[in-house]
Amino acid sequence: MTQKEIIVLTGTNSQVIIDAGECAEILHWGKPVSGDITSFCSSLLRPVPYGRLDNDVAMTLAPELGRGVFSSPCLEGHRNGADWAPVFVITEVESNAHSVTLTSEDALAGLRMITELSLDKQDVMKTRHSLINIKSTPYQVNRLANTLPLPVRAAELMTYYGRWVHEFQTVRQPLQQGGYQQENRRGRTSHEHYPALVAGTRHFDEMQGDVYGFHFAWSGNHRLRVDVKADGRRYMQAEVIYLPGEISLQQGEELTTPWLYASYSNQGLNGMSHQFHSHVRESILDKQIINTARPIHLNTWEGIYFEHDPDYIMEMATQSAQMGVERFIIDDGWFKGRNGDKAALGDWFLDADKYPNGLAPIIDHVRKLGMEFGLWFEPEMINKDSDLYRQHPDWLLAVEGYDQPTGRNQYVINLQNDDAFNYLYERLDHFLTQYAIDYIKWDMNREVVQPAHNGHAAGHQQVVRYYQLVDKIRTAHPKVDIESCAAGGGRIDFEVLKRTHRFWPSDNNDALERQRIQRGMSYFFPPEVMGSHIGSSHCHSTRRRHSIEFRGLTAIFGHMGIELDPVKELQEEKQGFERYIQLHKTLRPLLHTGRTWRIPSDDEAHQIHAVVANDHSEAIVLLAQLAMPTNSLSGHLRIPGLDRSAIYQVSILDKPANYNEIVNYQPFWTESDCQLSGEWCEDVGLTMPILDAESAMLIKLKKL
Repeated sequence: MTQKEIIVLTGTNSQVIIDAGECAEILHWGKPVSGDITSFCSSLLRPVPYGRLDNDVAMTLAPELGRGVFSSPCLEGHRNGADWAPVFVITEVESNAHSVTLTSEDALAGLRMITELSLDKQDVMKTRHSLINIKSTPYQVNRLANTLPLPVRAAELMTYYGRWVHEFQTVRQPLQQGGYQQENRRGRTSHEHYPALVAGTRHFDEMQGDVYGFHFAWSGNHRLRVDVKADGRRYMQAEVIYLPGEISLQQGEELTTPWLYASYSNQGLNGMSHQFHSHVRESILDKQIINTARPIHLNTWEGIYFEHDPDYIMEMATQSAQMGVERFIIDDGWFKGRNGDKAALGDWFLDADKYPNGLAPIIDHVRKLGMEFGLWFEPEMINKDSDLYRQHPDWLLAVEGYDQPTGRNQYVINLQNDDAFNYLYERLDHFLTQYAIDYIKWDMNREVVQPAHNGHAAGHQQVVRYYQLVDKIRTAHPKVDIESCAAGGGRIDFEVLKRTHRFWPSDNNDALERQRIQRGMSYFFPPEVMGSHIGSSHCHSTRRRHSIEFRGLTAIFGHMGIELDPVKELQEEKQGFERYIQLHKTLRPLLHTGRTWRIPSDDEAHQIHAVVANDHSEAIVLLAQLAMPTNSLSGHLRIPGLDRSAIYQVSILDKPANYNEIVNYQPFWTESDCQLSGEWCEDVGLTMPILDAESAMLIKLKKL
């Protein structure tokens, strides 16, 4: 038995106890404990059964095959076939109350590893490894993974799946034997495989259960896995998928994994989300978001697509301002030769035929109306039918000699080519310098196939160079907001959020689909970074039609915007848009600072979402009827998170136009304001009203 060096990291509601003797093993990750912890840890020594290795083998932060961990190792690599089973020994430990840095070394294999792990006051833990080659010959890295343990009671998983216009869908599965693995090889974070999952005790839900949430902050190819070992121990692992031959470390070179974020809560999924949201607000978000109201958008895409006429666009802006819009964005179609999605990507010069007087008159008009101005770019993409490709066909991210498939008729630019990188920076910098642009919608509308630089696989470095391009733009133009859009929700993760201000969760503005998409996103992201727009009554993605009430209330719970051509809209519809714009403005201070609650319902046909002020002074609750009620009556609405000893005034802020026409009468409390205690609201509740499918109502509670 090796000498133990016990390190304790403590958050607000959780604790991590680490044995950092010869190698680093997490002994406890859960509720805080006190007392003589070093002595108490002896109670965790494991027995050693017959029929296997004669000594106990720890499941460390960097599992090693060389130690006899017969599961997925932290590191796989070799030095021309040698040094493929390293065994690291801790040589240095630096720690304080919230973080530890461990330096380990295998002198024989010629490798050094630095492991960082921290636990903040928001109870979010993050960890990463850095591998350094200390020998004179190159070391080929095939895998380098972050690993965290799970307790045996973690017997169920909630994972993500999706596709374009159907992102952030969740599914449950038992975790008993074997395990789960998710691989994303699409070159960006992807609609299909959002890099997160949750493990927990059986039947954990929004309000109860021990849960362990994980988010891998990487915007490219990744692998997530949760395994149950043959002895019953469980662990979670997250890593970048390196393409063959992609990572070769010369002497002194270093490879660092992305951060793996994790959070434990014994208060179910809501407790976990509160911790992630607090961490995002405190440690990731740009202070521009924290300190300023998120402006309401109008984006021209679904209004005019590629049909750009400056006079018409200025009239759109005029009517947008009259409706209360605060930021006006010109989407795709403004640059040279861009009349559809088959040509011109890469030619980032203003189309003089469409804009003979330039952008300045439009921007001046927008700003005189009191709005900010935004512009759409897709910097990483190129059409072969473009001047840029005709001049620089070698700038394509591709393997020479192959004819790779297009995506939306376009290809990817090799950002590792310095000339291409500098060209894109110069073009973006030109527009942001010449014009008063407050916001960029940064899009990426295709997956990456055969990413190569100088003939070698280069998927990892392409993502790194994307980060560097955004960083360079942010440094030169720190006051410009950037939205991460990738055909909707294809590039959403914490690492992108460090550089941007807003996500576009989906190209789907269908309110019914958005209810599910926004709920899935809410587990890890607070509402102020979630772009949520009211679309037209006829949804462009699903061809469904929804009332303005359902569309408006769905869009309120995010960073709100609208997608339409106000010039063509009927006056009645525009008045509806204006109503929800004004409602969002009154609620925005609460929505973008408060605590989000996903509230369980007695009927799965409902989805209930609430935001409660941090001081418990007020709350709003969205009651969405997704489908027909299962029964004639739908049970009770119970609202958590309030001050249990206080009295609240309960009132209806918004309801369907036909609310009183579909029943003999609705619950009394919805017709006349009532006063209830926070305790009553949480433990007893209010009788649910009767609603039609695909409709919603908004409830407000004000502390008296």
